[in-house]
Amino acid sequence: MSSTIEEDFELELRSLPGVVNVGIVHSEEGDVESVVLTIRNHDPDVVRESATQVASLYYPDAVVILEETRAARADRSGAAGAARIALEATAFDEHEGVSEVRLGFAGRIGVGRAGSGPLIGGAEATLDALRNLGNVIPFYLMGVTKVDTVIGRSVIVALRSLAANDDRMGIALAHDDLLASAKATLDALNRFLALDPERRRDAAGEIESSSGEAPQFSYE
Repeated sequence: MSSTIEEDFELELRSLPGVVNVGIVHSEEGDVESVVLTIRNHDPDVVRESATQVASLYYPDAVVILEETRAARADRSGAAGAARIALEATAFDEHEGVSEVRLGFAGRIGVGRAGSGPLIGGAEATLDALRNLGNVIPFYLMGVTKVDTVIGRSVIVALRSLAANDDRMGIALAHDDLLASAKATLDALNRFLALDPERRRDAAGEIESSSGEAPQFSYE
């Protein structure tokens, strides 16, 4: 079983841009010997530098190893890739208590707004912006949590699928709650949003036809 320190270490690494998976390798004595990061669509040198800085705070002797996903290797070799959804801007209106998230995709802008404060509202506004761009998102927000770690405060967003066994979780680190929440929501959906648009529509249609409306939750 991993220790709390090791769990924080993994959380920090998962918060780094471009990191989609983290594997920790132990020595025979149980010490953390190396960490293997799977990355996508980010400069490996930049990710390695950031990961090495994180490792130095937890396990200074650990070796950082990077592996690129097949999709990332194809992109770097010159293969054509689909347009990516980009987080353009976030803003919080303190007077109205409304969070706003702006996403860009293929030259279009989708704007989402929510009145649940910067943390929960950031996730809700991101989902709203995705739908504003024409995406059918077969997930609903289950929870948003802040976690204090060595190098900052991370936000975890949990999404419940309308299917039985396809829940998602995203993690992000940012200088404010709204931005971190928006990034974590996109992180939770990265694999779904990376699907071909037709496959996304088919998957969403199958889920919606079999499950009906999402349950409603209140946050205190």
